Amino acid sequence: MALGIIILVGGGSSRMGSDKAVLDWNGRRAVDRLADLSRDLGAALAVTSGAASYGLPVAVENPPGGGPVAGLLAAAAMLRPTCDRALVLAVDAPTVTAADLAPLLAAPSPGACFEGLMLPLTADLSALPAEDGAGWAMQRLVDVAGLMRLPCPSGAQARLRGANSPAERAALLEALILAEGAQKRGAS
Repeated sequence: MALGIIILVGGGSSRMGSDKAVLDWNGRRAVDRLADLSRDLGAALAVTSGAASYGLPVAVENPPGGGPVAGLLAAAAMLRPTCDRALVLAVDAPTVTAADLAPLLAAPSPGACFEGLMLPLTADLSALPAEDGAGWAMQRLVDVAGLMRLPCPSGAQARLRGANSPAERAALLEALILAEGAQKRGAS
C-alpha cells in the first residue's frame, strides 16, 4: 500500500499563543520535523491541511472553518491519486517517533488510532467517508471509518498527545533535547 501523510496544521493555537507549525523544536520547525518523519517512513506524498503550506502541498478544508475532519478529508482527496492509505499527524506532536507510529502503520485495514487519542491515526483512503465532514468530531470519523483502537505504546503517550500549551511544549522539548543529545553522543 502506498502511504500518504496528512499533517493537520489548521488549528487556531489559542492555548499555545503562536502558530504551532513554526515553533522551534531543537533547531527545526514542528512542520519540518513531521515532514522529515514522513520521508523516513517512505511516504509517497505528504500534505498539510490548513491555511498554509509551510513548503508542502496544502489542502484547504471545505467549507472554510469546517474543522479538522473537513481538512483531513480534503487532504485525503489530494492523496487518492497516488496513495492507498493515510497517516494523519497533528503538527502539535512533532516529537513523535517512527517507533511510536509502528503499531498504527502495521494495523490491518481499514486502519487504527490509539485508545484515548484520536490522533495520530491511519486509515485506508477507501474507508473514509465521501461527505465533507464539516463540523464532525474526530471520534465520529474514527467510528464511521471503522478504525481499530490500539493500546498506546509504553512511554509514548505524551509525544503522541503533543503540546497544546507552553507547559506541555516545555516538557516535550526538554525530553527531545535530551534524547537527541544522547543520539549524537552515541553516534560519535
